[in-house]
Amino acid sequence: MIKLKKIHKKFEDKVIFENFSLEIEEGKITCILGPSGIGKTTLLKLISGLTKVDYGIITGLTDKKCSFIFQEPRLIPWLTAHANVDYVLKDVYPDISYRDSIIRHYLMMVGLSDNMNSLPDTLSGGMKQRLSIARAFAYPSDILLMDEPFNSLNINLKMSVMESFKRLWSESDKTVIFITHDIDEAVLLSNTLHIFDENPARIIFSKTIAPDIMNRSMNDERLIKIKNDIMQNL
Repeated sequence: MIKLKKIHKKFEDKVIFENFSLEIEEGKITCILGPSGIGKTTLLKLISGLTKVDYGIITGLTDKKCSFIFQEPRLIPWLTAHANVDYVLKDVYPDISYRDSIIRHYLMMVGLSDNMNSLPDTLSGGMKQRLSIARAFAYPSDILLMDEPFNSLNINLKMSVMESFKRLWSESDKTVIFITHDIDEAVLLSNTLHIFDENPARIIFSKTIAPDIMNRSMNDERLIKIKNDIMQNL
C-alpha cells in the first residue's frame, strides 16, 4: 500500500495540499478526477519523487521505480518506434537480443509490429500514444503514472488506445495512478476513483468499482449509476 500521510505542499503563496492523506492499493488502477490546477499533477510528482513534500510522509515507495505516460507521447522524433522503446531499456537490459524480444512483444501488444521501423512523424496520433504506452509498460517499473494520456485523442482513437492499455495492464503487476477529466475514462479504467476539490485539495468522493476492467461497457447499468454518482459530486 502506498500511503500519503498528512501531506503539506505549497508553491509560493498557493497551498496545494494541507494535512492531506490518501491510500493507494498496489497492483490496482487508482483514478483522480478534479478541476485543473487542483494539484493532481503535483500528486504524481510527489509520488515519483520529482517534487518533495514540505511536511508529512509518503510510505510504500522504497526501491520502487516509476514510469510515465503523458498527454503528449513525448517520443524522440529521430528514433524509430523500436528505438524509442529501446532507448529506455538499454541501461536496464544489456543483452541486445533479450531487449529486442521485449520490445517486439510490447509493440505487438499495441498493434505496432508492422511499424517498428517507422519514425514518429509517420505515425497517426493514436499510434504515437500506443507507442508511448508500450514504452512505459516495457520499462520494468512498479508504478505507472498517467497524466491525462487520452485527452488529445478523438473518441474512436481513444477507445482503441484504451484497449491497448487494458491489454498491457492485464498482464502486468503495475500500480497505476491515473489523472483524467473524463468521467467515462475513469469509470471504464479504474479500480478505485477519487474526486478532488479545492483549495487546498481534498477528497470529496471515493468509489471502488467492482466489474472486471477488461469487460466493462458504458452500457452496463452498474457503471451508468456510478457515472451519475460522480456527476453529482463534480
